[in-house]
Amino acid sequence: MKTALIQLNSGDDPAANLAQTREFVAQAAARGARFVLTPEVTNCVSTSRSHQQEVLNPEDTDPTLSALRAQAADLGLWLLIGSLALKTDDDPRGRFANRSFLIGPDGGIRARYDKIHMFDVQVTPEETFRESDAFRPGTRAVLARTEFGPVGMTVCYDLRFPHLHQALARAGARILTVPAAFSPVTGAAHWEPLLRARAIENGAWVLAPAQTGQHPIDHGRPRRTYGHSLAVAPWGEVVVDAGTDPGVFLFDLDDRAVDEARRRVPSLTHVRPFEGP
Repeated sequence: MKTALIQLNSGDDPAANLAQTREFVAQAAARGARFVLTPEVTNCVSTSRSHQQEVLNPEDTDPTLSALRAQAADLGLWLLIGSLALKTDDDPRGRFANRSFLIGPDGGIRARYDKIHMFDVQVTPEETFRESDAFRPGTRAVLARTEFGPVGMTVCYDLRFPHLHQALARAGARILTVPAAFSPVTGAAHWEPLLRARAIENGAWVLAPAQTGQHPIDHGRPRRTYGHSLAVAPWGEVVVDAGTDPGVFLFDLDDRAVDEARRRVPSLTHVRPFEGP
């Protein structure tokens, strides 16, 4: 199936981000894509919580979600909205959700997944992230059923937790999605090796659309991301590396590659319980 990764350079203006996203989705459809994936925080890359409070919305009234659902229905394609930053009413600290959506070709929400693992790290003395200050973590792994196979949904920092991906694969996932807004420092060191490892360990396609570049942010501190959206085949081959420019990157998603990889190395059937350490 013709599949497209969309690489974005989103800023902190959701309306401007939506216009660019819609243009790229339309380009992907015009080039034959039937499954299109966008990155993490498609609607708003922001480092200012006060600005987020002004421009973000709950799921029910979010204009990005509404517009992209309508576009998916109009074009008749599957659309993974990598994630949206959304207001919630279920957190005592008033934190946002980092929520991924799988939209069907009828525009319906087929699955939603809230990012479980929060990026609370000090990458360098000058680069510290505390995602949990603004976003509350999810608590549930999600497997989505589609006409082209089960999809295990994750987001960005989830990539570093192999047990999540193995649980999804053992539950039936043949495709693992990892939309991201990866730091340039950790991206250069770890992005490709981790994505290839998740594909190889699980004999699954790993699809990772990413944010890229210096983001157009008017409120808060600057933000830069690594780019290099990747599609990795079940045997570990990188079939798409989008580099660092925004755009649309197509490839053929061949489900037979999952069966072949799992036949050659059936490690998912060899998982055993153990004691300790």
